Amino acid sequence: MDAKLLDILVCPLCKSPLVYQKSAQELICKADRLAYKIEDDIPVMLADEARKLSAEEVEQL
Repeated sequence: MDAKLLDILVCPLCKSPLVYQKSAQELICKADRLAYKIEDDIPVMLADEARKLSAEEVEQL
């Protein structure tokens, strides 16, 4: 994942910064508790496609 791209990407819902989880290939929004998947180095920034995170998962970040 390109570092410059990571610097400008924000959550499409709340505009919060995202946390890159390299091992899971996901971008995490802590505020909305959503994980956006990355496929072939392309972030899928659709809220309908995002995985909902539990409170425990967010706390671990």
